[in-house]
Amino acid sequence: MAADVGDGAGSAPAGAAQDDAAGEWRTQRLQELRSAIDDADARLVELLNERMRHVVEVGRLKNGTGAPIYQPDREAQVLQRVARANRAQGGPLPDAAVTAIFREVMSAGRALQRPLRVAFLGPDGTFCELAMLKQFGSGVQGHPCGSIDEAFHAAESEETDYAVVPVENSTEGGVSRSLDLLVNTPLSIIAEVSVPVQLHLLARTAEIGAVRRIYGIPIAMAQCLAWLDRHVPGIERIPVASNGEAARRASEDPGAAAVAGEQAAARYGLQTVAAFIQDEAGNRTRFVVLGRQPGSLPPIGAAAEIPYKTSLILSVANRAGAVHEMLSPLARHGVSMTRLESRPARTSAWEYLFFVDIEGHANQAPVAAALDDLRRTCAFFRCLGSYPRAE
Repeated sequence: MAADVGDGAGSAPAGAAQDDAAGEWRTQRLQELRSAIDDADARLVELLNERMRHVVEVGRLKNGTGAPIYQPDREAQVLQRVARANRAQGGPLPDAAVTAIFREVMSAGRALQRPLRVAFLGPDGTFCELAMLKQFGSGVQGHPCGSIDEAFHAAESEETDYAVVPVENSTEGGVSRSLDLLVNTPLSIIAEVSVPVQLHLLARTAEIGAVRRIYGIPIAMAQCLAWLDRHVPGIERIPVASNGEAARRASEDPGAAAVAGEQAAARYGLQTVAAFIQDEAGNRTRFVVLGRQPGSLPPIGAAAEIPYKTSLILSVANRAGAVHEMLSPLARHGVSMTRLESRPARTSAWEYLFFVDIEGHANQAPVAAALDDLRRTCAFFRCLGSYPRAE
């Protein structure tokens, strides 16, 4: 009996042995996978440095020709190609993740040539800053401005290389001040950025009962009007110049809240009183990048790869049928119009300027023919630029 007991106590059950073997296999396999990842990381670093050496050489060649460091056409081509390569290889990364990585790679490459300064509607934490980072990556030097006018002036005076300003919201329409300044600025539109607008009520404390006043830009509070009227009726709403400024004030005022985004909450240490308070879930704001360089010619092959957009400002005589005549060249040459908005001309009463976006590049044959006709028929014509269309 003792021998039997001793034999039984000294031998592991078959199930336990299998578990031990499986554990050893998992440990060994994990080590193999981590070693493979380390090898892949080393190859990535080697390839990144190879790419950057080419970028530095490109920068030297550009210095001799005066070509700009930032070329959105070329960058759009790169993003299109890496997305196609990702799909051809079968993932598993989604295209958006791959293009986000490559935006940062290109941003680091530009910084090696020369760090770019970009004006945006500040202070820090605005959707305008988010648009700048989405377009240029973290290798850029942001220059926050107190107003849209200051952002325009910073780029016009060469204090910065570029400016990023809002021009249109999907629910509230055009941003009036930006449109007015586009009429006479020497700057051109060279890129556009579309940013989803997710608004929250932010404060130093998450208790909604402690809120006595709310800061926000008028357009943002208009986008949350139904929520504000339902949940905080009668509370004072104070307009400010930007979402970032609203968050900054709320961070200094224990009785205040701000209508702003997550970036502002993180920047100013605010808590979320209520999340996603915008009335339209699909709300987006469109921003444009303004630069002193004119819109470039499409790179070789880019016309087929990259969807372009061209922005115009037009006006016509105040007579019957004038607007129809203004738009007829677009239909005649098969050019699609994606936006039409009117603004008072500010030169005389009841005269208007029309802000028009069309598909295609100004140097592509159908668009070029339509623009020639518009120049002849419009009382005022200005092409603001051709640029890659944002997704």
